[in-house]
Amino acid sequence: MVAAKKHVPIVKKRTARFNRHQSDRFHCVAPSWRKPKGIDNAMRRRFSGQAVMPKIGYGSNKKTRHMIPSGHRVFLVHNVGDVDILLMHHRTYAAEIAHAVSARKRVEIVQRAKQLGVKVTNAKAKITTQS
Repeated sequence: MVAAKKHVPIVKKRTARFNRHQSDRFHCVAPSWRKPKGIDNAMRRRFSGQAVMPKIGYGSNKKTRHMIPSGHRVFLVHNVGDVDILLMHHRTYAAEIAHAVSARKRVEIVQRAKQLGVKVTNAKAKITTQS
């Protein structure tokens, strides 16, 4: 088996999402991030006790950005042909089968990935049955 590519330890400075101001109070305000713009807004003025806003300092290391814990980056696969693309890049990228792919095609994708030595992150999804 091919050894995994060595990489810098993955450090995520922040794993919690940045939520929109007062999105917990009102149903009409979605939690997706929007920068507060009001002149009296306490969050914009960075008062203590308020939620934090996204800043450049929360960014990840460029070498480890978008990496999963195994050290691979994710490549979305829709068919068997997409797995062949990863033949030369199996140490850098891991295949992830797309949500809409059927169970029959998933079996073919997982078999082809095993032949090529490509890691599949969700290999057991929709294939295993409940008993």
